[in-house]
Amino acid sequence: MSREEPLSRLTSIRARLAALVAAGGLVAVLVGAVGSRAGVPVWLAVPATLAVAVMITRWLATGLTQPLREMTEAAERMAAGDYDVQITTTARDEVGVLAQAFTTMARRLGEAEEHRRRLVATVSHELRTPLSAQQALLENLADGVTTPDEPSLRAALAQSERLGALVGDLLDLSRGDGRGVPLHPEPIPVGALLEQAAAEGALQGRDVSLALDVQPADLVVTADRGRLAQVVANLLDNAVRHSPAGGTVTLAARHVTTGVPRWSLVVSDEGPGLSPERAEHLVDRFGAGGDSGGGTGLGLAIAGWVVTMHGGRIEALPPLDGRVGARIRVTLPIEPDLSGATRTDQTAQTARPIQAEKEMTMSPADRPESTSRPATAARPAGTGTAGAPRPAGSRAVATHPAPALPPQGALRATAPAAPGLATLARWWPERDSTPQPGMLLAALSVGLAAAVLVVDAEVGLGLLIVLALGGVLIWRASPHRATRWSWLTAALALPLGLTTVLRADVGYVLLAMLTAGTLAAIACTRATTLVGMALSVAAWPTAGLRGLPLLDRTVRRLGRRGNLWSGARILVVSLALLLVFGGLLASADAVLGSWAAHLVPTLSDVLVLRVFTAVFFTGITLCGLYLALNPPRVEGRSPTELVSSRIPVREWQIPMLVVIAVYLAFLAAQVAAVTGGHDYVLRTTGLTYADSARQGFGQLTLATLLTVLLVAGVRAWGRVETARDRHRMQLTCAALCLLALGVVVSALRRMALYQEAYGYTVARVLADLVEVWFGLVLLALLVSLFAPSRRWLGRAVLLTGVAAVLAFTVGGTTGFVAERNLDRYADGSPVDVAHLARLGDEAVPAVHASALPTRVKACILLDPELRGVRTADPGAEDTATGLSRLAGWNLSRDRAAEIRAGYTLPDDCASDRERVR
Repeated sequence: MSREEPLSRLTSIRARLAALVAAGGLVAVLVGAVGSRAGVPVWLAVPATLAVAVMITRWLATGLTQPLREMTEAAERMAAGDYDVQITTTARDEVGVLAQAFTTMARRLGEAEEHRRRLVATVSHELRTPLSAQQALLENLADGVTTPDEPSLRAALAQSERLGALVGDLLDLSRGDGRGVPLHPEPIPVGALLEQAAAEGALQGRDVSLALDVQPADLVVTADRGRLAQVVANLLDNAVRHSPAGGTVTLAARHVTTGVPRWSLVVSDEGPGLSPERAEHLVDRFGAGGDSGGGTGLGLAIAGWVVTMHGGRIEALPPLDGRVGARIRVTLPIEPDLSGATRTDQTAQTARPIQAEKEMTMSPADRPESTSRPATAARPAGTGTAGAPRPAGSRAVATHPAPALPPQGALRATAPAAPGLATLARWWPERDSTPQPGMLLAALSVGLAAAVLVVDAEVGLGLLIVLALGGVLIWRASPHRATRWSWLTAALALPLGLTTVLRADVGYVLLAMLTAGTLAAIACTRATTLVGMALSVAAWPTAGLRGLPLLDRTVRRLGRRGNLWSGARILVVSLALLLVFGGLLASADAVLGSWAAHLVPTLSDVLVLRVFTAVFFTGITLCGLYLALNPPRVEGRSPTELVSSRIPVREWQIPMLVVIAVYLAFLAAQVAAVTGGHDYVLRTTGLTYADSARQGFGQLTLATLLTVLLVAGVRAWGRVETARDRHRMQLTCAALCLLALGVVVSALRRMALYQEAYGYTVARVLADLVEVWFGLVLLALLVSLFAPSRRWLGRAVLLTGVAAVLAFTVGGTTGFVAERNLDRYADGSPVDVAHLARLGDEAVPAVHASALPTRVKACILLDPELRGVRTADPGAEDTATGLSRLAGWNLSRDRAAEIRAGYTLPDDCASDRERVR
């Protein structure tokens, strides 16, 4: 199994997916079963099980989607004109096959693009020079500088013929696969063909001797006469141009008797010869221009193209011993098969098959120049540009250097990036994608500290240390930690964290921890709107998925240091063998089984719980660290952009007026109830005023929340066409906010009447705080209606909510409730003893300082039935260690225990389990 791609040997994507599902399910079942057997709480077991299953599945899925992502990125690069891409994968399944096919396609598209680019460069270069020469000659004729005599007209005709021949060559050569080019095979005597080519070559007027050697002399082959003559003429023209004065060019034809009947033609000259680089690019099409011999760079390419269509090959031979010059050999079948479609371009068949791929990575300056020029027919001396007459005073023909090849993709529009990946990258960019081994080790240290300090200890100092350690790490990882907003949120999170040692009720601690986590998430993203804050909170758990690639890179970085992977494999294998052989031998021997029975139960439950706790806190810390390191852009789009069109004016104005009318009717009813008094309410509703107040508090709280949402929605999505509409919206929303504030006051008054009649509870105080917070939000909305900016609104709502949570948790709500109820007892009202006993440790100081009889106090503080707790077994052994006691230290529990130590439980508290006066 490969460590990089564990499932790469599977040859089917279905098999890999089935293995992933089976492995993930098996790991989840095993981990869940172990946690359930050890008594791990569900809220701790489920996230830890999911985290382990996701990590194992992520590791097994390595390499499954990487080729797809690479192909997506490569497609984007290819759309921009960059074909130098290669997909790397070791997978053997359908994705791996697709990756190999994609790489092949990219290479072939690159070759086609290179073909096109060279065609454009060659055409622009090769046509420019004869066109300039012809233009200069015609201008001289038009201006009277040159007389329109026969030599001048012949020169103009020769230039036109040269242009026509060049265009014909380009047209033929652009058909790389030979499609549309007719071939007419016929028997051709090779000797006569070479003699005709030599006669035409002699017309060039160069001081070069031509030697023919055909064996056997009556050699006859089958080919297209015109095309084969074109090959011979181009090879001969190339050799003559590169031979020195007085040199000899030899054309040697031979019948090859070995293997398939073939024949060869070797053209040799006495020129400078071919370098190895130029020999490799002998017949490359559309080179970067001509050569030093005056050619256009197309002759040998056309020769190679024609040879390929006939089923042959062309190649450069080394010079003979003691001789210099170039030797080019053409090998053709005696009777080629020309009945079907003509063969493809043989460029890749001649020199080296992978040469095209290498050229893709070469710059134009690095590519060797061609060594040929077109010579489709022998031309008389003096024709062409070089032979044109130019009288004195005539315009000289401008010479133009070969133009640079256009960049790849210059003639193609750039395609947009993939929408899915681009959207994710825009919303949650990974600003720092480098591996973070330090952060991973720090998160592991937080998990280890939680396993040691939180397990087997009550909520207290140990949890505070773990939370503080994780909070400091997240604060240090944030690039925005030096801002004032970051310092403010840290200052607010500190007292929230202190609830772990100030409050004994787990409910207060949980609410404070959630609020502190909300502050940390918003501090990391620097959100200012309510939508952005909600997205920030949702981004914390989502970072567990978004940060998996970074975690994977970090683990791989650590794995390359030392023997981490080797040590991990040794540990896993050793544990597996220990379980297998230890279980077998322990079940076979009673003595060893008794030893294992004493060891395993002591270790299993506590150890498993510690492992689950470590995984849970490590995962939470890793998510927070990733959120701090790479925060998402939560302030991207406004709520207005979430709908295609805004609500028309009438469609929001009339419903708002209806709600205002309902609120006015409600306030009118409240005025009637206040002026009519208790008798009016009892006569009208059949309920006492307190019962009526209790019945309607929840509905009023919900109405307040709906009002906040209604005002915010109208402001975000209501259409405003004129300044008058805007003014009406402000007045309508302001009137609704003011009326809702009246509802808030009414709700608080109702709750006060109900508490005065029936006493205080923690839930009723919480309801009061929520209603007060809604009132503050309404005030903020009312002010924002007329403020020039609303950027402060979201943070104002957040800070007031945090203040309410601080008042509820740190402010000692339980003690406040106990004191208010005991004050009612001092005023002569009955007190609920069971309720006081169930308030917990935080109510103990208030009960101790109250005017209740001592026996009643002792029952409230010590009676397990009144307190709703289980009676401790007197014979049970106290297994708490000094570390667990220190980690579980809590101020409220410590003070309550100290006060309870001064009381003795009475024999019978049954008479005090009801209300006392």
